[in-house]
Amino acid sequence: MSWAEITSVEELEQIVGVPAYRAAAKVREALLPLDREWLAASPFCMVATADALGRCDASPKGDPAGQLVHVLDERTIAIAERPGNRRVDGYRNIIANPHVGLNFFIPGRGDTLRINGRARLVRYADFFDELVVKGHRPILALVVEIDEVFHHCAKAFLRSQLWNPDTWNPNAVPSTAVISKAVLPDSPETLEQLEAYYGTNYAATMYTETLAAGNRSD
Repeated sequence: MSWAEITSVEELEQIVGVPAYRAAAKVREALLPLDREWLAASPFCMVATADALGRCDASPKGDPAGQLVHVLDERTIAIAERPGNRRVDGYRNIIANPHVGLNFFIPGRGDTLRINGRARLVRYADFFDELVVKGHRPILALVVEIDEVFHHCAKAFLRSQLWNPDTWNPNAVPSTAVISKAVLPDSPETLEQLEAYYGTNYAATMYTETLAAGNRSD
């Protein structure tokens, strides 16, 4: 196998060109009222981080729209953290390197809202009351000081047809339980137990801790 590697910005720009005016000028340092509306309507975002050595992670965050993000001011937002698998790869990175990249989605929309900034982890704050879901406060929050905010175009979603139900095929690969058992064949749970865990029980326990530390399958 052979390929031609791109090794300079100049070579890259020869291939892809340079941004047009709207793409180059749309970056802002603070939220506009329309950005606040977007964040209030978004139930899902991706959080990209890197550790002190530059090793990267991209983690999904999701909650009902209006309860995922709290806007503290035009330059600061907070994202709720709920019980999960306790890996917290991105949060470990943030302790070493505060720089983050966020991408906020609205189902059915092709464009997204991107925020780049510097993050810190907060274990308690008064605004946690604004992020309660099903009676449960966040276990912590990711507070991000905004350096850049801008909207990203819809071309990736149009190309992938991500929101077109006719293209959806969730059974194209095995179930989560089958994947879990294949990756960790020596895990103590049977396949039937994993199927039950990742079935109706999984959705029912999203905001509560139900398994002891070290006994989770996800």
